[in-house]
Amino acid sequence: MQAKLLGVIVFFTIFSSLVAGSQGHISVVLLGATGDLAKKYLLQGFFQLYVDQIDNGHSFSFHGAALTPPEQGQTLMFEALKRLSCSPDVFPDRCALLKDQFLKLTRYWQLKTAEDYVSLNQDIESSLREKGLQEAGRLFYLSVPPFAYVDIAHHINSSCRPKPGAWLRVVLEKPFGHDHESAQQLAKELHTFFLEEEMYRVDHYLGKQVVAEILPFRQQNRQFLDPIWNRHNVERVEIVLKETLDAKGRTSFYEQYGVVRDVIQNHLTEILTCIAMEIPKNGSNSEEVLKNKLALVKLLQPLEKANAVIGQYQGYNDQVREELQKDEHHFSTTPTFAGVVVFIDSLRWEGVPFVLTSGKALDERVSYVRVLFKHQAFCVSRSSKCKPQQIIFHIGHGELQFPAVVVSQNLFKPILPEESWQEVTDFSSQHLYGQPLSEYYVYRPLKEQDAYTTLITNIYQGKKDAFITTQNLMASWHFWTPLLESLAQEVPRFYPGGTENRNLLDFVISGREVSFALEQHVEFMTSDQHSQADSYKTVRSIFRGSQLVTAWSETLVSMLAQDIEVAAEEAVKHSGVFHLALSGGSSPTALLQRLATHHYTFPWKHTHLWMVDERCVPLTNHESNFDSLYDKLLQHVRVPYLHIHPMPVHMNQRLCAEEDHGAEFYAKEISLLVKNTSFHMILLGVGTDGHTASIFPHTPEAMERDQLVVLTESPVKPHWRMSFSLHLINKAQKVAVLVLGKRKNDIVTLISRVEQEPQNWPITGVNPNTGQLVWYIDYEALFR
Repeated sequence: MQAKLLGVIVFFTIFSSLVAGSQGHISVVLLGATGDLAKKYLLQGFFQLYVDQIDNGHSFSFHGAALTPPEQGQTLMFEALKRLSCSPDVFPDRCALLKDQFLKLTRYWQLKTAEDYVSLNQDIESSLREKGLQEAGRLFYLSVPPFAYVDIAHHINSSCRPKPGAWLRVVLEKPFGHDHESAQQLAKELHTFFLEEEMYRVDHYLGKQVVAEILPFRQQNRQFLDPIWNRHNVERVEIVLKETLDAKGRTSFYEQYGVVRDVIQNHLTEILTCIAMEIPKNGSNSEEVLKNKLALVKLLQPLEKANAVIGQYQGYNDQVREELQKDEHHFSTTPTFAGVVVFIDSLRWEGVPFVLTSGKALDERVSYVRVLFKHQAFCVSRSSKCKPQQIIFHIGHGELQFPAVVVSQNLFKPILPEESWQEVTDFSSQHLYGQPLSEYYVYRPLKEQDAYTTLITNIYQGKKDAFITTQNLMASWHFWTPLLESLAQEVPRFYPGGTENRNLLDFVISGREVSFALEQHVEFMTSDQHSQADSYKTVRSIFRGSQLVTAWSETLVSMLAQDIEVAAEEAVKHSGVFHLALSGGSSPTALLQRLATHHYTFPWKHTHLWMVDERCVPLTNHESNFDSLYDKLLQHVRVPYLHIHPMPVHMNQRLCAEEDHGAEFYAKEISLLVKNTSFHMILLGVGTDGHTASIFPHTPEAMERDQLVVLTESPVKPHWRMSFSLHLINKAQKVAVLVLGKRKNDIVTLISRVEQEPQNWPITGVNPNTGQLVWYIDYEALFR
């Protein structure tokens, strides 16, 4: 276990005892202090605690340790400590002095083995004897992966416990298990080393100022809230944590946990308890607060699959394959977005939906709680007061950019402690959820403080209501595990990420169920002409309002080849010629081989073959679409030489030079030979980014102009391509779109649910003006 544990640091500090007026020695041991969490928050939090306590005459010493050798470890530790800062109310000279003292009181240890823990303990006790100090307690902060907890707990218990009379506090960072069973196992192992009162499980959201204020706010405003804080007046409660960042660099963690375990089971559930729990008689009593939280969790009605919707941003699978070195066929169903509706089995909250929502790669970064009240009044006058009524606990970011408690002015003027909160009156033209900010009472903290600084102070003070007990943890996992199991095999809705998500993730609540507001554009139709077995082999349906043919890939390719031959015969019968345009890529390969080896009656001598798009490489290059066409089809069938029309990408010894006018040359050839420039049939594919032919996202030259053929830029510079424009494609009599393989499922699912948006997904711009569009999508691409 120790060999796996990297970056273990011991942060050893001497503070006062908790007993008022007494002095003592408190050893703070931080394991994982070279990790990101320690560098960003924990070291700063402990320094702030030192600053807050220094005037009380407490001594301080600092011992750091890691697996790395002493010299290297010392350097790493001091680099992190030099970045410490003081709050604005500390004068610069005093801040410099405090930092200097903090740095001078440090020593570095290499902590690797059981003997090292023994040595650390001996050093603590030796220092106590030399300075004549009495030990008040020891605080171990385990900012390390959960797999290291048990090994470290064993060493603390066997070698580093303080002597009788002094307390021990062990702080654990989430995740606390993966489900109910794993959380039980971890708790059981930790209880062999520590008592329940010795363990502090951290949920850093409980340290955020607005979250920490929810319960005090409810207590201080009971005279206003008691009549309305119930099912008769509350319409719904929204608890939201949105992120713009994706999971890049963290896919290993995310593959194990996903959005529900990462955020909803802990952060949002804890906030829910603060909102919905019964207020204890003594709000300052940690035991009563935790008891009422536990009672609330036990009242949550069991969740089913219909209570949740899940999504996954479009690039997640590519990141998983890259970071975890998976092959191209690997597919993950891990959700990166979830919306869950929770109901409470109590008289106060019966029927009130609590909507918990979180996700990555969303349109904004924000976290908040909205309590929306019912409003039956109809506003006749514009000056009337019957506007939406809500209380908002704005945790951070978003439109306000600062933490705040916000109350509609047509509810009541709230009471908040004047020593720590101030009313905001300068709103300029700001809005919040569609209403001018001037229509709310807005309060913000006088002094903003990081969540970990607050929690470290609570740990120092032994205040446990801001932490997760074993009982509360088990109750939470008992509630969430059935839903997680039911969603394990669900395919999430795919969304592009960022502002392009638009309304794709919007969901509606109907009774006690939730569903996405925007349905996918796929409709399956039952045919009386086929038996159930035949229907399984091939299904004809509707996709994006056009005909869909779906089957296993081999059957599907065979059907498409047959449909092309039928189209060719019809065209030759009516006009004596068949104009077929083929796009490049991997999807047509099987089709070309099928046409070459199975369709001996195909009217090849009356067929003209055109290229929908081409890479700017010599036609004999293996990357050339024409080279693939020649290899898979042309050398096996008898097409007249003059009926073969490669794109002129190589002219005057140059590739796709605009001054050579190759695109215009090909357009003139089409105009001369193809009646009304309307091809009998065009075959297209779809890229994983939604491109078709060589029309890539955000290439207006191929979408917005009336040119027939254009040069387009591919995603990888400096390559350029030549391509039919959307204008030319949409003039065809029939367009077939062939999509094969499970790696295309993400984009198929996405485009099944979006409107016509060719700038973002060019394939959605394919909509023949008078012709027919048919989608040929195999089962793996459609259903995975």
